[in-house]
Amino acid sequence: MSRVLTAAILIVASLAGLVSFLYPFLVPPAAGGSLGQAHSADAPLMFILLVVFCLGAVVSSLSAGTMNAKLVAVLGVLAALNAVLRVVPGPAGFSAVFALPVLAGYAYGPTFGFLLGALSLMVSAFLGGGVGPWLPFQMFATGWVGLTAAWLPRLTRWPRAEIAMLAAWGGVLGLLFGALMNVWFWPYVFSGAQPGMYWEPGLGVGDALQRYAVFYVTTSLWWDLGRAAGNVLLIGLFGVPVLRLLRRFGRRFYFQVA
Repeated sequence: MSRVLTAAILIVASLAGLVSFLYPFLVPPAAGGSLGQAHSADAPLMFILLVVFCLGAVVSSLSAGTMNAKLVAVLGVLAALNAVLRVVPGPAGFSAVFALPVLAGYAYGPTFGFLLGALSLMVSAFLGGGVGPWLPFQMFATGWVGLTAAWLPRLTRWPRAEIAMLAAWGGVLGLLFGALMNVWFWPYVFSGAQPGMYWEPGLGVGDALQRYAVFYVTTSLWWDLGRAAGNVLLIGLFGVPVLRLLRRFGRRFYFQVA
């Protein structure tokens, strides 16, 4: 039952995240809205809910035996390390914060991957003064990076193919992260100067997707390509030793992936 509860927590948290991203399209912001007003009212609530979900997932995993106190300590250390990696400078949209959730999610499962991604973004925001209405959305998106990496097939017998798969998935996630993060503010931006790039109430799904594609290619694609390339490079260079270390800890602490 504890395992079922853990899975239910992840599902409910993910659904809450999707709703938080998409509800402005269903309940349009007031006319004359601006980027500064994006989710200013509901972001604190979403942050609190996400922290509660994360704590619930930790407690449920401990009860199920899929995590133990030592592994929770490893989660804390990796979250702190990943928070520091976020400030590593790089060109364009490069960020070192995604490689570790991909590898840890793949090695330890979706619960650990989601927690690592979400909590490391929270820690880095508090350390670097990056707290704002965007924070819960960054936490959700990075949590999903770690969660989805756990869904990849196990290729432990073919280490090179395994790292190539993880690097490729890291590249895909680099693009998807940017495309998703734009959605948190895009419905709030109204501009008459470039009407073909922005959302307006009453648009059909096809027209909205077409406008978003123009907006994404114009404003974000090149930055996201830098992020994707950075993920591929980091996982390709360091994936083998990091996976080996994570698996060694897993065997030593005798926990079950879930």
